[in-house]
Amino acid sequence: MIPVNEPLLGNEELANVTDCVQSGWISSAGNYIEQFEREWANQCGVKHGIAVCNGTAALQIGMESLSLKPGDEVIMPSFTIISCALAVIKAGAIPVLVDSDPRTWCMDVSQIESHLSPRTKAIMPVHIYGHPVDMDRVLATARQYNLFVFEDAAEVHGAEYLSNRDSGNPIWRRCGGMGDLAAFSFYANKLITTGEGGMLVTNNDEIANRARSLRNLCFQPPRRFYHMELGYNFRMTNIQAAIGVAQLRRLKQIVARKREIAKRYTDRLSKLAWLELPQEEPWAKSVFWIYGLIIRDDINMDAEQLAAKLTKAGIETRPFFLGMHEQPALHQLGLFINKDSRLPVCERLARRGLYVPAGMGIKDEQIDQVCSVLEQITYEL
Repeated sequence: MIPVNEPLLGNEELANVTDCVQSGWISSAGNYIEQFEREWANQCGVKHGIAVCNGTAALQIGMESLSLKPGDEVIMPSFTIISCALAVIKAGAIPVLVDSDPRTWCMDVSQIESHLSPRTKAIMPVHIYGHPVDMDRVLATARQYNLFVFEDAAEVHGAEYLSNRDSGNPIWRRCGGMGDLAAFSFYANKLITTGEGGMLVTNNDEIANRARSLRNLCFQPPRRFYHMELGYNFRMTNIQAAIGVAQLRRLKQIVARKREIAKRYTDRLSKLAWLELPQEEPWAKSVFWIYGLIIRDDINMDAEQLAAKLTKAGIETRPFFLGMHEQPALHQLGLFINKDSRLPVCERLARRGLYVPAGMGIKDEQIDQVCSVLEQITYEL
C-alpha cells in the first residue's frame, strides 16, 4: 500500500533527540523549545512563538487570548477541520460560516462582509491544503470594522502571499505572519513535523503573554500554585522541539520537494478531463501540503467510490473535509440546523474530493504508479 503521507526524518533529528535524552531535558523545558519558538517566529516574520502540544491547542489558546464574550461571533469557512469551530466554541463565541472559493478551496473572502454583525469580533481565514487565502480583503475588512484576524496556518508551512497587489508596492508575505495571530500544526503529515505539536505566533505582546499563561495552567510567577484563572497543560516537550529545530533547517528543501511532487502529478494528470486538479493563483506560492483531486460533476462516481478503486490498487487516500454546517456534533449544540442554509461549494468539495499520496517520504515511481492507476480508471468511466 502506498501511504497517503509518510514523514521524512533524518540524522539531525536523531542527533537532537539523542542530545535531549542524554541531557535529561526531555519534558516541557529546555533549549530546543526556546530555539524552535524563536526560529519559527522569525521565519513567519513575527515577534513571538508559543510552542504547544498540537495545532488544536494552538487554536484554542489563541482564541481564548482574544478575550471574547458569550455571543461574540467569529467568521470562518465551513470547509475546514473541526478544530477551528471547536476553538471558537470553547472560547464562548459563535462560529459564523462562509462558503469556499471553487478554485483555491479556501474561504470565499467576497462573502465576509455580508456575514458581519454587531457581534462580529474576529475573522479566521484558514489556508487550505497548502494554498493561501486571498488575505488583502480579509485584512482590509478587519481594519475597517476593528476585528481580529486569526490565521489557521496549519497546512501552509513556508507558503507565501502577494499582498498590496493594487498598490505600486506589492510584497510577498509569509502565511502566518499577516494577521494578529496564527496557529500552526506539526502533526506527522505536515511539512514540518514534531510528531504531534503546534505553535501560536503573534506580534501582540498581550496575546503572547496570555497564551503562554494559558498553555501552562496559568501558573503565576510570584507563587506558582496560586491560580487567578484556569488554564491548560498544552506544553510542547523539548524532544518534540528538538525534532522541529532539525526539520526547520530544511524548510526550503521541503517546500521545493512538495512543489516537485505536485508538478509531477499535474504533468501526468492534466490530460484526464474527468478530474479537477489543484490550482495556484498568481498571487500565491502554494506548498501543496496535499495533492487533492475533484471528480467533475458529470462523472457518475463520487470520491468514496474513487477511493475504493484506489484502495483496491494498493493506494491509500483521504477524503476532503466535511463542512462544519454538516457536522452532527455541532447540530447537537444547536448550530447550523437551518436546512435552507446550504454552502454548495463546500458540499461539492466534501462529496467529490479526495487526496492521494504526496508526503515527504513518497518516491517518484510511487507517484507514477498512482497516476497510472488513475489513467486506467479513465478507461472504465
